[in-house]
Amino acid sequence: MNIYVANIAYSAQDQDLRELFEAYGEVTSAKIIMDKATNRSRGFGFVEMANDESGRAAIEGTNGVAFHGRDLVVNEARPRTEGAGDRGGFRGGNGGGGYRGGNDRGGYRGGDRGDRGGYRRDEY
Repeated sequence: MNIYVANIAYSAQDQDLRELFEAYGEVTSAKIIMDKATNRSRGFGFVEMANDESGRAAIEGTNGVAFHGRDLVVNEARPRTEGAGDRGGFRGGNGGGGYRGGNDRGGYRGGDRGDRGGYRRDEY
């Protein structure tokens, strides 16, 4: 069973998480997710238990428990949905706004708007 663990203190390490969950059964992996740019914990992680029975016991036993000074939020991990990484961002992505605007949408650069610049939004 794969378990999602949130609200992990930034000081916690993978081994600390493993030791917490080993009290409920065999842990096949324990990983705190790190930010690639800063190499600092993102405050959540995943624990994989050898079987569903020990996984359910671990969820019940650790959800809401203080761990390194923070109360954990623990659930069964849901599978990733397709396209989960495409949420917009700096360049707009999936229609989510963004920096450049584009053609006739306004925005910072304005796109193909002639000499009217990019800040006018009077065509809506």
